[in-house]
Amino acid sequence: MISRFDDRTLRERLAGIKHVALDMDGTIYLGNNIFPFTIPFLKGLSETGISYSFLTNNPTKSIGDYLAKLSRMGISADESEMYTTVIASIDYIRAHHPLVKKLFILGTPSMTEQFLQAGFEAATDSADDVPDMVVVSFDMTLQYSRLCRASWWVKQGIPYLATNPDKVCPTDSPTVLVDCGSICKCIEWATGRKPDITMGKPDPEMLRGIMHQRGLEAGQIAMVGDRIYTDIAMAQNAGAFSVLVLSGETTLEVALESPNPPDLIVENIGELGALLTETI
Repeated sequence: MISRFDDRTLRERLAGIKHVALDMDGTIYLGNNIFPFTIPFLKGLSETGISYSFLTNNPTKSIGDYLAKLSRMGISADESEMYTTVIASIDYIRAHHPLVKKLFILGTPSMTEQFLQAGFEAATDSADDVPDMVVVSFDMTLQYSRLCRASWWVKQGIPYLATNPDKVCPTDSPTVLVDCGSICKCIEWATGRKPDITMGKPDPEMLRGIMHQRGLEAGQIAMVGDRIYTDIAMAQNAGAFSVLVLSGETTLEVALESPNPPDLIVENIGELGALLTETI
């Protein structure tokens, strides 16, 4: 455990936590494998009266898909406990671009279906099918022709939204999962243009939604995740207590070199659970 607070201040901050917002991949599981400390950690939170929710920058699955995945891992959750970047993106488009109807989407079929269910249309891979907005996401079904078409529309000045800034997605497989941020970097090199808006962590809106829903102050929420540039940055942007776990992407060496260190660094959520229990 490493904290930027002295022991007394750290205990006071932990004692004030009423809700834990959890990143998923790299924090409660890795790929398709749940960490052995996850279910005991969640059980411990419930026993101490601390509520929790799950936040993810991974837009490849619908909320139903995520709930089913959690269920297979032995975790019971409902829609009110899930926050995804697709939901944040839909809400943003409705609020700030109410006339947008047709989207050219780089995303998985599951993600695209969420936009269709929300009332949007999907533009085809054709120069004649002009979209109102380009939406680029973590697309594990990415086709080169569609990447080129998205780049073309971006170059034409079509409004351009990215669902999340992640460079890679954590995995327990011997590969690198190229995530949305890296796909956007490819488009930037080809067109000279960055997304107009990037949703998801580190944008604080998902945490603000939790505060509003549960009537909590920022300091009563602990945001827990494995990435400094998304999870920890979002906590800091929202004024929440930030906890970095070393069970995913970020190493201790990288964390210690960060110009904006988290409030607390732990090996995993099991260690965090023990600290929270000690302060009750």
